[in-house]
Amino acid sequence: MPQGVLASYKQFLPINEDTPIFTLGEGQTPLIKSRNIVKTIGCEELYFKFEGCNPTGSFKDRGMVVAVAKAVEKGIEAIACASTGNTSASAAAYGAYLGLKTTIIVPQGNVATGKLAQAIAYGAHIAMIKGNFDSALNIARELADKHPIELVNSLNPNRIEGQKTAAFEIVDEIGKAPELLYIPVGNAGNISAYWKGFKEYFELGFSTNFPELHGYQAEGASPLVTGKVFENPETVATAIRIGNPASWDNAITARDESGGLIDSVTDEEIISTYQLLAASEGVFCEPASASSLAGLIKEKKNGTDFQNKIIVCVVTGNGLKDPENAIKISPASYGEYQNDYQSVEKVLIN
Repeated sequence: MPQGVLASYKQFLPINEDTPIFTLGEGQTPLIKSRNIVKTIGCEELYFKFEGCNPTGSFKDRGMVVAVAKAVEKGIEAIACASTGNTSASAAAYGAYLGLKTTIIVPQGNVATGKLAQAIAYGAHIAMIKGNFDSALNIARELADKHPIELVNSLNPNRIEGQKTAAFEIVDEIGKAPELLYIPVGNAGNISAYWKGFKEYFELGFSTNFPELHGYQAEGASPLVTGKVFENPETVATAIRIGNPASWDNAITARDESGGLIDSVTDEEIISTYQLLAASEGVFCEPASASSLAGLIKEKKNGTDFQNKIIVCVVTGNGLKDPENAIKISPASYGEYQNDYQSVEKVLIN
């Protein structure tokens, strides 16, 4: 039976005797070994860390369980966050489980249907603003400053503590850190968390090497690539549609210390890879999650040799988060047939 992040990695987390230990089933997500795309990349092994298997369908649950547990430890009864969707779903779920009032602030018209539906179902109080994510975060921070409300965005250090456990799981399963780790970058907390996790495991003797971290943003929301804030970020990858990442400095540190890079991919590359990952490997992710593999494919096309490398691509969220993009894909075969065996048989044998 899954123990969850708090129980599984208690010794590595800021947990004390007053911290409630509970789980919705977060963590212990599969590390899926590539059977097909690995041949195109030409590396020794390629894995997909599929965080879409967390209880609300994204990596956010790892950090949220720690942030919410620490809030309850302090006696706080309300939490709040700004979100492009995944954070709000996660906060609402964990808030519901512990009976906390949850307020989410989201940019109107810029949240995928699946994510908003989750927050509604979990009973969160939803404030839609006529602004972008960065505006929503400013409002959430002010709420937390002026009221007894815990901010559960990745500015909360307990979020990063929980998210670092994904790096632990990768090392535990492979037996070492991969040579390369590719990861989507939006608000930039996750790339910072992975680097923290890999460093801690190394320092404690659980691994003997560090990976290079290759973070990928969407071209229309790539402030860490250009070095400039995007006032109006635009990309089909809503989960990383962020123009001024809260963890900007930590992400740059993770990039530099790991000897890696942060680059961007186009919306066309993201959607192409989103479809490829599902059709070739059976991994259905939301568009933002495909930016990690899209970055790897881009580097391969540009001539990088990955021979003898073990590579992990982090797949941050489930494809059901964003059904609008899935239904735009042309099916391999589709049609209406008579209600008899012979009509359907013709399809199968041709």
